[in-house]
Amino acid sequence: MRNRIFLFLSLASATVIIGTSFAQQKGGKSKGGNRFAEVEKRAIAEEFVGITPNGAIEKGLFSIKSTGVSTSAVKDAANAFLDGLTEEQREKTTFPVDDSEWRRWANQHSLPRQGVSFEEMTDTQRELAFGLLGAGLSARGLETTQDIMKLNHTIAELSGRQGEYGYGRWAYFITVMGEPSDTEPWGFQFDGHHCIINYFILGDQVVMTPLFLGSEPVRAVAGKYKGTVVLQKEQDTALEFVNSLTDEQKSKAVLKSEKDGTNSNTEAFHDNVVLPYEGLPVSELDDKQKKVFLELTNLWISNLKEGHAKVKMEEIEKHLDRTRFAWIGGMDTDSVFYYRIHSPVVLIEFDHQRPIALGRSGIATKDHIHATVRTPNGNDYGKDLLSQHLAAHPH
Repeated sequence: MRNRIFLFLSLASATVIIGTSFAQQKGGKSKGGNRFAEVEKRAIAEEFVGITPNGAIEKGLFSIKSTGVSTSAVKDAANAFLDGLTEEQREKTTFPVDDSEWRRWANQHSLPRQGVSFEEMTDTQRELAFGLLGAGLSARGLETTQDIMKLNHTIAELSGRQGEYGYGRWAYFITVMGEPSDTEPWGFQFDGHHCIINYFILGDQVVMTPLFLGSEPVRAVAGKYKGTVVLQKEQDTALEFVNSLTDEQKSKAVLKSEKDGTNSNTEAFHDNVVLPYEGLPVSELDDKQKKVFLELTNLWISNLKEGHAKVKMEEIEKHLDRTRFAWIGGMDTDSVFYYRIHSPVVLIEFDHQRPIALGRSGIATKDHIHATVRTPNGNDYGKDLLSQHLAAHPH
């Protein structure tokens, strides 16, 4: 636990420094003197355990099985994308299925990234890349991803930092781990500022975590993409839900009534966080409250294609009596807040954060949102499923 706190503080310090100290190296590896790279190196060197409530993995939560939902469309889209790359692009985009590249994602715009960037892609290659995303994501999930990319252009417009600091619509990268297959494990990663998608496949099973979504600003009031807005339903539904609670329920759900600048626990390089269950047990909700809670949860899960989203929601509902809901902050329409949905098989964090790209302040704002979706107990990146597969079929 102590080393996780140290890593968090180191990452926070490094993030402030790197924002003004170096430009993104497109498709390249970290270079010497980059303090952030050292934080990344330490985090990746730490053996993967997964997010737990007490440091110990709960066994038997995940198993290799058929979901009945085909993943062939994702495989075909991945092959089409790879076939559309040049040999040089393909070489820097592909990694072994168990490569540590999975864990090298980060929200920071200035992180040097692997893979092929949308910036260097041709229009045809971008269509194929979006085809891959669209095969794995729901229409809503794809729209959110594309809108976050557009708002990253808005950041560039408002800050005047386009290009040099990695802001912009096309400052996103794709890597493919393993060979696209109907039977063997493989997956892909979409990585860039305020949007990271880790998508693992084994047969017809899918694990789409860690998932990171966010934006600053969350709404473009002017500029090229004026009118683009993200993550408002995920925000407003949570506010509706928390205000439906009784005073007694609120007393259990609320961890703190005052919001800090940052309350997220499971962003980049926090794969092994020890996070106890806190807040209101979902088992204490009435039927109406439980319905809204499941609607809120599904807003995050439904970024997945419909069939696999249904499979995941069924898994979540099996553990509903062990699920907690926690809240930090106010409950008024204009309040800033943090909330957490936590069970043995899913962890969702939503956080209004202090401004970074558009000014510096220690006060959280509704115009800067970070959110993460995780699979606790060792199955982020599909690692539990992968280890089971490799044990049964040594490579």
